[in-house]
Amino acid sequence: MLTLIQNGEVYAPDYLGKKDILLVNDKIGYIEESIEVPENFVDMTVIDAKGKCVVPGFIDSHVHITGGGGEGSFKTRTPEIQLSQSTLSGITTLIGVIGTDGTTRTMTNLIAKARALEEEGITCFVQTGSYQVPLKTLTGKIEDDIILIDRIIGAGEVAIADHRSSQPTVNELAKIASAARIGGMLSGKAGIVNIHVGDSGDHINLIEEVIEKTDIPRTQFYPTHINRNPHLFEAGIEFAKKGGYVDFTTSTIPQFLEEGEVKCSKGLSRMLKAGVSIEQITFTSDGQASLPQFNEYGDLTGLKIGQVSSLFQEVRDAVMVEGIPLETAIKVITSNPAKILKLKTKGQIQNGMDADLVLLDVKSLKIHTVLAKGKIMVENGEAVVKGTFED
Repeated sequence: MLTLIQNGEVYAPDYLGKKDILLVNDKIGYIEESIEVPENFVDMTVIDAKGKCVVPGFIDSHVHITGGGGEGSFKTRTPEIQLSQSTLSGITTLIGVIGTDGTTRTMTNLIAKARALEEEGITCFVQTGSYQVPLKTLTGKIEDDIILIDRIIGAGEVAIADHRSSQPTVNELAKIASAARIGGMLSGKAGIVNIHVGDSGDHINLIEEVIEKTDIPRTQFYPTHINRNPHLFEAGIEFAKKGGYVDFTTSTIPQFLEEGEVKCSKGLSRMLKAGVSIEQITFTSDGQASLPQFNEYGDLTGLKIGQVSSLFQEVRDAVMVEGIPLETAIKVITSNPAKILKLKTKGQIQNGMDADLVLLDVKSLKIHTVLAKGKIMVENGEAVVKGTFED
């Protein structure tokens, strides 16, 4: 299967100028100034990308692919994600996680859903465990999960600084990080620990204690929701300036922003101005998670669902509103998560990489075409491939 993309402005994510890209089956075969279609050659799909930016397929590395929530009892368990929710949002790679509910949401279900999404046409990996410590793994050991199960690339999301967490100790978190690190080293995977950081004033102090008291490096941890409130955001700036990774959550509601949550596009601008390297920052959607509102007593007072569509919306706002160059902003959902999670064939437009590409309108930056593994999933902003049970 050959697909030729002509006349596009290519961001790899660094700007390469106007290039033609030839896809060979599910890989990027050639990137040249100009590639001509041979005469009488009919077995090739040609896409005219004139007026389009061609960027790597987006990576959303924190999604509740089997659903999340449940903080308001069984009826508040959120639904699992559908294929076109991802592809219409430009997302070609997902990392699935379990959240608060590690009882009715299981590792077997998580891996089955990941495999289903793979069969439907996109790439999906998962993290082992959930909020609770000790982690409920598939095999009984974190390192065994990472080494032996192809879809499992790390651990998490482990909750800290949150009334819903199991209040892990420094020693417990250190052991999780150590097991994940060993599993990653022995399997060639990232083995990173995804950390859910809650609203507490303790924010990332527990991670800092582990770093101070052990030989575990700062980059072993991947704290998310770092834009949750102003004091956590400031702690995140310092964490990143010391070389750590920080992840912003793009799904939100107006009330959260009114209460002090930092809008991702604005937060990206603020961190860059504070001297944080763009390489240390990622965005994730927290898609299909519940967005619960609690009162001062910890009682649930409202609930919304995280949307994967918010991922690129915030990157787009970073460019269109905050004035951050596209080649910089796009890194937070392409090359940066690929590097952090050791997804070696993802996140860049290069020969031999996976043929995951998104075509954006040059002026509006709206998603026009999405290809995953070389196959057109979205065309003219419409899903041309849908999940098994989608209408």
